[in-house]
Amino acid sequence: MKKRVLGNSGLEVSALGFGCMGLNFSYGHALSKDESIKLVRDAVERGVTFFDTAEVYGPFTNEEIVGEALRPVRDQVVIATKFGFNIENGKMSGLNSCPEHIREVADASLKRLGIEVIDLLYQHRVDPEVPIEDVAGTVKDLIAAGKVKHFGLSEPGAQTVRRAHAVQPVAALQNEYSLWTRGPETNGILQACEELGIGLVAYSPLGKGFLTGAIGKDTTIAENDFRKLLPRFTPEAMEKNQALVDLLKQIADRKKATPAQIALAWLLAQKPWIVPIPGTTKLHRLEENLAAADVELSADDLAEIQRAAAEIAIEGERYPEQWLKTTGR
Repeated sequence: MKKRVLGNSGLEVSALGFGCMGLNFSYGHALSKDESIKLVRDAVERGVTFFDTAEVYGPFTNEEIVGEALRPVRDQVVIATKFGFNIENGKMSGLNSCPEHIREVADASLKRLGIEVIDLLYQHRVDPEVPIEDVAGTVKDLIAAGKVKHFGLSEPGAQTVRRAHAVQPVAALQNEYSLWTRGPETNGILQACEELGIGLVAYSPLGKGFLTGAIGKDTTIAENDFRKLLPRFTPEAMEKNQALVDLLKQIADRKKATPAQIALAWLLAQKPWIVPIPGTTKLHRLEENLAAADVELSADDLAEIQRAAAEIAIEGERYPEQWLKTTGR
Protein backbone atom coordinates (compact mmCIF):
# COMPACT_ATOMS: atom_id res chain seq x y z
CA MET A 1 0.00 0.00 0.00
CA LYS A 2 1.28 3.44 -0.95
CA LYS A 3 1.66 6.02 1.82
CA ARG A 4 0.68 9.68 2.10
CA VAL A 5 1.51 12.41 4.60
CA LEU A 6 -1.29 14.58 5.96
CA GLY A 7 -0.10 18.08 5.12
CA ASN A 8 2.86 19.39 7.07
CA SER A 9 2.02 17.35 10.16
CA GLY A 10 4.45 14.54 9.40
CA LEU A 11 1.60 12.09 10.05
CA GLU A 12 2.12 9.32 7.49
CA VAL A 13 -0.78 7.00 6.69
CA SER A 14 -1.80 4.53 4.01
CA ALA A 15 -3.08 6.25 0.86
CA LEU A 16 -6.49 4.78 1.62
CA GLY A 17 -7.75 4.54 5.17
CA PHE A 18 -10.67 2.62 6.63
CA GLY A 19 -13.81 4.37 7.86
CA CYS A 20 -15.04 2.13 10.66
CA MET A 21 -18.45 3.71 11.36
CA GLY A 22 -20.41 1.30 9.18
CA LEU A 23 -19.11 -1.81 10.91
CA ASN A 24 -21.84 -1.60 13.51
CA PHE A 25 -23.55 1.78 13.12
CA SER A 26 -25.82 3.73 10.76
CA TYR A 27 -26.16 1.50 7.72
CA GLY A 28 -28.82 -0.95 8.88
CA HIS A 29 -26.69 -4.08 8.51
CA ALA A 30 -24.26 -4.40 11.40
CA LEU A 31 -21.47 -6.93 11.67
CA SER A 32 -20.96 -8.85 14.87
CA LYS A 33 -18.07 -7.86 17.07
CA ASP A 34 -16.01 -10.83 15.89
CA GLU A 35 -16.78 -10.14 12.22
CA SER A 36 -15.83 -6.48 12.68
CA ILE A 37 -12.55 -7.32 14.36
CA LYS A 38 -11.69 -9.78 11.59
CA LEU A 39 -12.40 -7.25 8.84
CA VAL A 40 -10.29 -4.55 10.51
CA ARG A 41 -7.44 -7.02 10.85
CA ASP A 42 -7.90 -8.06 7.22
CA ALA A 43 -7.44 -4.39 6.33
CA VAL A 44 -4.21 -4.24 8.31
CA GLU A 45 -2.90 -7.35 6.56
CA ARG A 46 -3.56 -5.63 3.24
CA GLY A 47 -1.57 -2.54 4.16
CA VAL A 48 -4.11 -0.16 5.69
CA THR A 49 -2.57 1.83 8.54
CA PHE A 50 -5.24 4.52 9.10
CA PHE A 51 -8.47 3.77 10.96
CA ASP A 52 -11.26 6.22 11.75
CA THR A 53 -13.80 5.94 14.54
CA ALA A 54 -15.70 8.21 16.99
CA GLU A 55 -17.36 8.02 20.37
CA VAL A 56 -20.80 8.57 18.81
CA TYR A 57 -20.52 5.51 16.57
CA GLY A 58 -22.56 3.02 18.52
CA PRO A 59 -22.28 5.09 20.63
CA PHE A 60 -19.03 3.93 22.21
CA THR A 61 -19.02 0.34 20.86
CA ASN A 62 -17.23 1.21 17.62
CA GLU A 63 -14.22 2.54 19.52
CA GLU A 64 -14.14 -0.64 21.61
CA ILE A 65 -14.17 -2.82 18.48
CA VAL A 66 -11.48 -0.80 16.72
CA GLY A 67 -9.29 -0.77 19.81
CA GLU A 68 -9.51 -4.52 20.30
CA ALA A 69 -8.92 -5.23 16.63
CA LEU A 70 -5.81 -3.07 16.44
CA ARG A 71 -4.27 -3.90 19.80
CA PRO A 72 -1.85 -6.52 18.37
CA VAL A 73 -0.54 -4.02 15.79
CA ARG A 74 -0.88 -0.79 17.74
CA ASP A 75 2.61 0.42 16.85
CA GLN A 76 1.91 0.00 13.11
CA VAL A 77 -1.33 1.98 12.79
CA VAL A 78 -2.81 5.46 13.15
CA ILE A 79 -6.08 5.69 15.07
CA ALA A 80 -8.35 8.71 14.70
CA THR A 81 -11.39 9.44 16.85
CA LYS A 82 -13.66 12.39 17.58
CA PHE A 83 -15.36 14.47 20.29
CA GLY A 84 -18.03 17.13 20.12
CA PHE A 85 -21.47 15.75 20.99
CA ASN A 86 -23.43 15.18 24.13
CA ILE A 87 -24.60 11.60 24.36
CA GLU A 88 -27.71 10.95 26.44
CA ASN A 89 -29.56 7.66 26.75
CA GLY A 90 -27.46 6.17 24.00
CA LYS A 91 -28.10 8.92 21.45
CA MET A 92 -26.48 12.12 20.24
CA SER A 93 -28.03 15.07 22.04
CA GLY A 94 -26.65 18.34 20.76
CA LEU A 95 -23.14 19.67 20.46
CA ASN A 96 -20.69 20.03 23.32
CA SER A 97 -17.10 21.16 22.88
CA CYS A 98 -16.65 22.70 26.31
CA PRO A 99 -13.04 22.20 27.43
CA GLU A 100 -14.04 20.02 30.39
CA HIS A 101 -16.14 17.81 28.11
CA ILE A 102 -13.30 17.47 25.58
CA ARG A 103 -10.97 16.28 28.35
CA GLU A 104 -13.58 13.79 29.61
CA VAL A 105 -14.18 12.39 26.12
CA ALA A 106 -10.45 12.07 25.41
CA ASP A 107 -9.94 10.07 28.60
CA ALA A 108 -12.96 7.89 27.88
CA SER A 109 -11.87 7.26 24.28
CA LEU A 110 -8.37 6.31 25.41
CA LYS A 111 -9.90 3.77 27.78
CA ARG A 112 -12.32 2.32 25.23
CA LEU A 113 -9.63 2.08 22.56
CA GLY A 114 -7.17 0.62 25.06
CA ILE A 115 -4.36 2.92 23.94
CA GLU A 116 -2.07 5.40 25.66
CA VAL A 117 -2.30 8.17 23.07
CA ILE A 118 -4.83 9.15 20.38
CA ASP A 119 -2.98 9.69 17.09
CA LEU A 120 -5.52 12.13 15.64
CA LEU A 121 -8.34 13.75 17.64
CA TYR A 122 -11.01 15.61 15.67
CA GLN A 123 -13.70 18.00 16.75
CA HIS A 124 -16.63 16.16 15.14
CA ARG A 125 -18.67 19.31 14.46
CA VAL A 126 -17.95 22.94 15.29
CA ASP A 127 -19.80 24.09 18.42
CA PRO A 128 -20.94 27.70 17.93
CA GLU A 129 -21.24 28.11 21.70
CA VAL A 130 -17.53 27.53 22.33
CA PRO A 131 -14.83 29.69 20.70
CA ILE A 132 -12.69 27.56 18.43
CA GLU A 133 -9.63 29.05 20.13
CA ASP A 134 -10.76 27.39 23.38
CA VAL A 135 -11.24 24.07 21.60
CA ALA A 136 -7.82 24.25 19.95
CA GLY A 137 -6.24 25.31 23.22
CA THR A 138 -7.76 22.35 25.05
CA VAL A 139 -6.45 19.89 22.46
CA LYS A 140 -3.08 21.64 22.63
CA ASP A 141 -3.05 20.89 26.37
CA LEU A 142 -3.95 17.25 25.68
CA ILE A 143 -1.04 17.06 23.24
CA ALA A 144 1.28 18.55 25.85
CA ALA A 145 0.01 15.96 28.34
CA GLY A 146 0.87 13.14 25.95
CA LYS A 147 -2.73 12.01 25.47
CA VAL A 148 -3.08 13.17 21.85
CA LYS A 149 -0.60 13.52 18.99
CA HIS A 150 -2.48 15.53 16.35
CA PHE A 151 -5.52 17.85 16.14
CA GLY A 152 -8.20 17.73 13.50
CA LEU A 153 -11.56 19.30 12.60
CA SER A 154 -14.51 17.77 10.79
CA GLU A 155 -16.75 19.82 8.48
CA PRO A 156 -15.57 23.27 9.68
CA GLY A 157 -15.74 26.54 7.78
CA ALA A 158 -12.48 27.80 6.29
CA GLN A 159 -12.27 30.80 8.63
CA THR A 160 -12.68 28.51 11.65
CA VAL A 161 -9.81 26.40 10.35
CA ARG A 162 -7.55 29.44 10.21
CA ARG A 163 -8.48 30.55 13.73
CA ALA A 164 -7.92 27.07 15.17
CA HIS A 165 -4.65 26.60 13.31
CA ALA A 166 -3.28 29.82 14.82
CA VAL A 167 -3.63 28.28 18.30
CA GLN A 168 -2.75 24.65 17.59
CA PRO A 169 -1.60 23.43 14.16
CA VAL A 170 -4.35 21.41 12.52
CA ALA A 171 -3.04 18.18 10.99
CA ALA A 172 -6.16 17.18 9.07
CA LEU A 173 -9.67 18.17 8.14
CA GLN A 174 -12.24 15.44 7.71
CA ASN A 175 -14.87 16.57 5.23
CA GLU A 176 -17.19 14.81 2.87
CA TYR A 177 -15.60 14.90 -0.57
CA SER A 178 -16.35 12.85 -3.65
CA LEU A 179 -17.41 13.25 -7.25
CA TRP A 180 -20.93 14.03 -6.07
CA THR A 181 -20.02 16.15 -3.04
CA ARG A 182 -17.51 18.73 -4.19
CA GLY A 183 -18.04 21.46 -1.62
CA PRO A 184 -14.37 21.54 -0.51
CA GLU A 185 -13.49 22.85 -3.97
CA THR A 186 -15.73 25.92 -3.65
CA ASN A 187 -16.04 26.68 0.07
CA GLY A 188 -12.38 27.47 0.70
CA ILE A 189 -11.47 24.20 2.40
CA LEU A 190 -9.03 22.93 -0.24
CA GLN A 191 -7.50 26.39 -0.44
CA ALA A 192 -7.04 26.55 3.34
CA CYS A 193 -5.47 23.08 3.37
CA GLU A 194 -3.06 24.07 0.62
CA GLU A 195 -2.07 27.34 2.26
CA LEU A 196 -1.73 26.03 5.81
CA GLY A 197 -0.28 22.60 5.08
CA ILE A 198 -3.26 20.60 6.32
CA GLY A 199 -4.26 17.15 5.07
CA LEU A 200 -7.79 16.37 3.90
CA VAL A 201 -9.37 13.10 4.99
CA ALA A 202 -12.26 12.49 2.61
CA TYR A 203 -15.16 10.66 4.21
CA SER A 204 -17.97 9.06 2.18
CA PRO A 205 -15.67 9.06 -0.87
CA LEU A 206 -18.03 6.59 -2.56
CA GLY A 207 -21.16 8.63 -1.92
CA LYS A 208 -22.29 6.37 0.93
CA GLY A 209 -22.30 3.47 -1.50
CA PHE A 210 -24.11 5.15 -4.39
CA LEU A 211 -21.02 5.68 -6.56
CA THR A 212 -20.23 1.96 -6.51
CA GLY A 213 -23.23 1.32 -8.77
CA ALA A 214 -24.52 -1.29 -6.33
CA ILE A 215 -27.67 0.65 -5.43
CA GLY A 216 -30.19 2.63 -7.44
CA LYS A 217 -33.78 3.84 -7.74
CA ASP A 218 -35.17 0.32 -7.24
CA THR A 219 -33.13 -0.35 -4.10
CA THR A 220 -35.14 -0.62 -0.88
CA ILE A 221 -33.28 1.15 1.92
CA ALA A 222 -33.97 -0.29 5.36
CA GLU A 223 -35.78 1.85 7.89
CA ASN A 224 -32.81 1.65 10.28
CA ASP A 225 -30.35 2.75 7.57
CA PHE A 226 -29.53 6.45 8.00
CA ARG A 227 -29.51 6.94 4.23
CA LYS A 228 -33.28 6.70 4.50
CA LEU A 229 -33.10 10.26 5.91
CA LEU A 230 -30.87 11.68 3.16
CA PRO A 231 -32.43 13.66 0.29
CA ARG A 232 -30.07 12.10 -2.26
CA PHE A 233 -31.35 8.63 -1.50
CA THR A 234 -34.96 9.06 -2.51
CA PRO A 235 -35.82 6.91 -5.56
CA GLU A 236 -36.33 10.08 -7.63
CA ALA A 237 -32.94 11.52 -6.70
CA MET A 238 -31.13 8.23 -7.27
CA GLU A 239 -32.71 7.91 -10.70
CA LYS A 240 -31.45 11.37 -11.71
CA ASN A 241 -28.04 10.88 -10.10
CA GLN A 242 -27.52 7.60 -11.96
CA ALA A 243 -25.91 9.68 -14.72
CA LEU A 244 -22.82 10.11 -12.54
CA VAL A 245 -22.56 6.37 -11.93
CA ASP A 246 -22.93 5.78 -15.67
CA LEU A 247 -19.99 8.10 -16.25
CA LEU A 248 -17.87 6.18 -13.75
CA LYS A 249 -18.85 2.90 -15.39
CA GLN A 250 -17.83 4.22 -18.78
CA ILE A 251 -14.36 5.18 -17.52
CA ALA A 252 -14.09 1.97 -15.49
CA ASP A 253 -14.78 -0.26 -18.48
CA ARG A 254 -11.99 1.41 -20.39
CA LYS A 255 -9.57 1.11 -17.47
CA LYS A 256 -10.57 -2.47 -16.61
CA ALA A 257 -11.59 -1.20 -13.19
CA THR A 258 -14.82 -0.70 -11.24
CA PRO A 259 -16.83 2.49 -10.71
CA ALA A 260 -15.73 2.55 -7.05
CA GLN A 261 -12.09 2.33 -8.05
CA ILE A 262 -12.45 5.20 -10.52
CA ALA A 263 -14.20 7.35 -7.89
CA LEU A 264 -11.38 6.70 -5.39
CA ALA A 265 -8.62 7.11 -7.97
CA TRP A 266 -10.14 10.47 -8.96
CA LEU A 267 -9.95 11.65 -5.35
CA LEU A 268 -6.36 10.45 -4.97
CA ALA A 269 -5.45 12.36 -8.13
CA GLN A 270 -6.77 15.69 -6.82
CA LYS A 271 -4.03 16.40 -4.24
CA PRO A 272 -1.17 14.33 -2.77
CA TRP A 273 -2.38 15.16 0.75
CA ILE A 274 -5.92 13.83 0.30
CA VAL A 275 -6.64 10.46 1.96
CA PRO A 276 -10.04 8.85 1.31
CA ILE A 277 -11.46 6.62 4.06
CA PRO A 278 -14.05 4.35 2.45
CA GLY A 279 -15.89 2.00 4.76
CA THR A 280 -17.33 -1.44 4.07
CA THR A 281 -18.57 -4.56 5.79
CA LYS A 282 -17.39 -6.93 3.04
CA LEU A 283 -13.89 -8.26 2.41
CA HIS A 284 -14.23 -8.27 -1.37
CA ARG A 285 -15.28 -4.60 -1.30
CA LEU A 286 -12.31 -3.79 0.94
CA GLU A 287 -9.97 -5.41 -1.57
CA GLU A 288 -11.71 -3.63 -4.46
CA ASN A 289 -11.32 -0.27 -2.72
CA LEU A 290 -7.66 -0.78 -1.88
CA ALA A 291 -6.85 -1.71 -5.48
CA ALA A 292 -7.93 1.83 -6.45
CA ALA A 293 -4.54 3.06 -5.22
CA ASP A 294 -3.01 1.37 -8.28
CA VAL A 295 -5.47 2.79 -10.83
CA GLU A 296 -3.73 5.48 -12.87
CA LEU A 297 -5.87 8.25 -14.34
CA SER A 298 -4.14 10.29 -17.01
CA ALA A 299 -4.52 14.02 -17.42
CA ASP A 300 -6.88 13.28 -20.32
CA ASP A 301 -8.94 10.92 -18.14
CA LEU A 302 -9.23 13.54 -15.42
CA ALA A 303 -10.18 16.24 -17.91
CA GLU A 304 -12.84 13.97 -19.39
CA ILE A 305 -14.30 13.24 -15.97
CA GLN A 306 -14.24 16.94 -15.11
CA ARG A 307 -16.05 17.93 -18.31
CA ALA A 308 -18.68 15.23 -18.08
CA ALA A 309 -19.30 15.63 -14.34
CA ALA A 310 -19.74 19.39 -14.77
CA GLU A 311 -22.76 18.71 -16.97
CA ILE A 312 -24.44 16.45 -14.40
CA ALA A 313 -26.64 18.28 -11.91
CA ILE A 314 -26.67 16.36 -8.62
CA GLU A 315 -30.20 15.96 -7.29
CA GLY A 316 -30.80 16.38 -3.56
CA GLU A 317 -28.81 17.78 -0.64
CA ARG A 318 -26.28 15.53 1.01
CA TYR A 319 -27.94 15.91 4.43
CA PRO A 320 -31.30 17.07 5.79
CA GLU A 321 -31.41 20.80 6.53
CA GLN A 322 -30.87 20.47 10.29
CA TRP A 323 -27.71 18.37 9.74
CA LEU A 324 -26.38 20.75 7.10
CA LYS A 325 -26.61 23.58 9.61
CA THR A 326 -23.89 21.92 11.70
CA THR A 327 -21.40 22.00 8.79
CA GLY A 328 -19.33 24.84 7.40
CA ARG A 329 -19.28 26.85 10.64
